Amino acid sequence: FGAYIESIVNTGKPVVARINGMAVGGGNESNLACDLAVIAEHAWVGQVGAGVGSVAAGGATQWLPITVGDRRARYMLMTNRRIPAYQALEWGLVNEVVPSVKKDGAFIEHATPEQIAKAGKGADGYSIDLSKLDEAVDALAQELVDKFAECIRYTKENLNFWKNFGWHQTIGHARDWLSIHYTSWEPLEGMTAFVEKRPARYRMLRERAAQGKSSEFIWGAYEKDCPSCGAKALPEEFTHCGACGAELT
Repeated sequence: FGAYIESIVNTGKPVVARINGMAVGGGNESNLACDLAVIAEHAWVGQVGAGVGSVAAGGATQWLPITVGDRRARYMLMTNRRIPAYQALEWGLVNEVVPSVKKDGAFIEHATPEQIAKAGKGADGYSIDLSKLDEAVDALAQELVDKFAECIRYTKENLNFWKNFGWHQTIGHARDWLSIHYTSWEPLEGMTAFVEKRPARYRMLRERAAQGKSSEFIWGAYEKDCPSCGAKALPEEFTHCGACGAELT
């Protein structure tokens, strides 16, 4: 994923994000990696890392602060709330919003959440139409074509200074941290809840910590030894030895 994100940032041509639905997590990080963005009115952006047991270190933690400001970045990353299209425009996450909701074949501008929901289901004569999104992206691309290529290339190179600085200062540590973290309780519970379409048991892990139990290791800290076979560093919640099957006390 990191190589993919870097390829967007470091290509010598401007890249336009065409957001036609939810751009969440890595989807929004892809948006942030792009130079410009156009979003359909029914679409939205957001980050979900802290809610599913992960951290949005593939671009969001590095680039949201320089895109929307520190407070808004923290708001997005810590609450994981949806940012609808016009709010994304106001915050600077996108450059343009285009109509995408139709009622009986006619476009509606500034559609309500209820109208957007009906359009997504194709109910009551509402529908989603991406033709204006395609037109807007194509028009923006044509506008960029009518500029000098080398000037655009070096403009992007200079604009990328802070983007690359934040990325290269953090991505190595983030890879290491995530590799270790993904063996722990938080991603297990978060991802399982996501797959099972249920609320994650966030407070269960806090209760474990309050009881002195490990929230880092799924089966507890590696503190037990087997008195039968001598196996060492078994998880504290194991009742039997994983090597010989003997009961642990």
